[in-house]
Amino acid sequence: MSVAYFNGRFVDSRDPVVPIDERGHQFGDGVYEVIRIYNNKPFMLEEHLDRLYMSAEAIALPFREARESFKAVIFELISRSNLTDLDVYVQITRGMAARNHLFPDCPVSISMTAKPFRSISAELREKGAKTILHPDERWTNCYIKSLNLLPNILAKQKAHEQGCLEAILHRDGKITEGTSSNVFVVKGGRVQTTPLSRHILAGITRMAVQRVAAELGVDFQEKYVDLQELYEADELFITSTTSEIMPVVQVDGKTIGIGEPGPVTRLLQKHYKKRTEGVSGETNQPGNEVIQ
Repeated sequence: MSVAYFNGRFVDSRDPVVPIDERGHQFGDGVYEVIRIYNNKPFMLEEHLDRLYMSAEAIALPFREARESFKAVIFELISRSNLTDLDVYVQITRGMAARNHLFPDCPVSISMTAKPFRSISAELREKGAKTILHPDERWTNCYIKSLNLLPNILAKQKAHEQGCLEAILHRDGKITEGTSSNVFVVKGGRVQTTPLSRHILAGITRMAVQRVAAELGVDFQEKYVDLQELYEADELFITSTTSEIMPVVQVDGKTIGIGEPGPVTRLLQKHYKKRTEGVSGETNQPGNEVIQ
């Protein structure tokens, strides 16, 4: 059984449980999170939940589930999955009501799924990924982790059709982020990434990289990077919950640096991996350890 959760009960993820009038289905009216579990321990769970509750508040979604009871459901889902390493997808929508653009008076809908790690080949992580550039055609509130991902999907598909892993988005000549990742340039040993704003998601892995850089004494700068600076980078990498720290060696057919993952990227990868293994910064939860 592939385990999932829907509005108070655990189900098989293949069961038809979402009604036609569910507003996530009808309008994309909801928010979500993806939480990675390493060796049964959620990584940066509190930060993920902070962002989930923030996203819900930003779209006036009345998600008022008590935090501790909500975490208990996540831990129960992990236990029922019989998986050691997995991704938990959490989705909150405005609920089930007759189709109408106005907010309905109904309970929110909560669903979760537990899935094995999304596979990224060791060869790709070792050699580095290829990417393309794509105009950022999304709305202006990308700091909300909403279900409305159609522009991301179209750009990601275009990258895939060109044999690339990701599309790096740009707005007004400046890099914003990837379709499902944050983007980092390394120049002269300094790590640079787009400042937080309404135009990008405050990535949890982005936050982890910033913490690791501080621990290692690596210069970390929030800076708007233009397209020429991107091409002239010594190193380039992208981050997300599922891709972790992924080196990038090519953009639009142009080689970045020497065409292989660089020393700063490798250093950050190594120490990020230590954090996911619980080598530093562990916080205990009742019956579970949560890696911070």
